[in-house]
Amino acid sequence: QVQLVESGGGLIQPGGSLRLSCVASGFDFKSYYISWVRQGPGKEVEWVSTVSPGGGRTHYADAVQGRFTISRDNPKNIAYLQMHSLKSEDTATYYCARAPSQAQATDPARITIGSRGTQVTVSS
Repeated sequence: QVQLVESGGGLIQPGGSLRLSCVASGFDFKSYYISWVRQGPGKEVEWVSTVSPGGGRTHYADAVQGRFTISRDNPKNIAYLQMHSLKSEDTATYYCARAPSQAQATDPARITIGSRGTQVTVSS
């Protein structure tokens, strides 16, 4: 069955860096857009970033543009989210998700979260 498993979260001081990983299985990974979304405490799900199936096109929310980098390794069925200059407002549970189109991949209302996520806490 389709599985997406996130890892790499943790407690990090403001200004620090983390790299999240998303290991996929059960579907043709290279055919799907992969997105990262997050949900902070008491907040709605927020779209963070999307990478195209081939990895050549990336999209970012304004809040993370210039600080986060999304990438993927199709032979290994893994997607990454490299996060730099972390801020307290980045504190959230981060989820990866797949989507068949860019429109769906970049719309949090249309993204289906079916994984446990990984917690990122930015605090001194």
